[in-house]
Amino acid sequence: MTDKEKLRLDKYLWSIRLFKTRRIATDACNDNRVKYLEEPAKPGKNVHLGDIYDIRTEGRKWRIKVTGLLHTRLKYEEAIKYYTDLTPPEELEKAKIQAASFYSGKRLSKIGRPTKKERRSLDGFMDGDELPEENP
Repeated sequence: MTDKEKLRLDKYLWSIRLFKTRRIATDACNDNRVKYLEEPAKPGKNVHLGDIYDIRTEGRKWRIKVTGLLHTRLKYEEAIKYYTDLTPPEELEKAKIQAASFYSGKRLSKIGRPTKKERRSLDGFMDGDELPEENP
C-alpha cells in the first residue's frame, strides 16, 4: 500500500467538505460522532474504497459510502464525486423541517425590550399607580 492509497479519516471528511476545518473533523471523530460498522471511528483510521460511515454533523446526519480518496480540499462540485450519500429519506426530511424552524437570530419587530413609553407605564404600575389609558 503506497502513501497515495493511505488517507486519514479526519482528512477525508474535511476534504469532501462535511466539516469546515480538519480540527472540527478530528473532534467529531473523538466525540464518537463518526461511526464505521456501528463502532466509533478514530481520526487516524485509514479510509478505503467502499467503506460506509455514519456521521453526525451540526446540521444533520449523514450516511456516506467512499467512492474515491480525496487528499486535498476541492470545491464542492468536485468533492461530492468522492462519496455517495446513502442518508435515509426520513433523515433528509428531518433536516428540512429543522432548517425551516431554525431561529435566524433576528429579533421580531415590536417585541423584546419595552419602549420608553411602555417602561414608564410599567414603572407607574409597579408603584401602585393605575395604567394610563391608551389614546385610540
